[in-house]
Amino acid sequence: MAENYFPVLMFIVVGLAFGVVPILAGWLLGPRRPDKEKTSPYECGFDAFGDARMKFDVRYYLVAILFILFDLEIAFLFPWAVVLEEIGLFGFVAMVIFLGILVVGFIYEWVKGALEWE
Repeated sequence: MAENYFPVLMFIVVGLAFGVVPILAGWLLGPRRPDKEKTSPYECGFDAFGDARMKFDVRYYLVAILFILFDLEIAFLFPWAVVLEEIGLFGFVAMVIFLGILVVGFIYEWVKGALEWE
């Protein structure tokens, strides 16, 4: 039974190697020449201004929630597409209804102007 998990273990090891080895190589082999600009908390080219605790417009949160909502649609589409032949016409009609409801919601948000950024 444990030999069935060997490919998964190899996938994890190779994935970690591809992620960790370049970071370690850059840290070990990279030049270290700190100066005032590099060690400052802001490296964006200008001094910080204002308070870090500024309020965001509510539209920012609305767009984020809409993104999560429509992104979750994909989480339902992948398993549905895999078992489409097994679930038959009932599963197809159910997914069409689900997508129809999402499209109606998307059109409503579009008409209301929730997707426009000023």
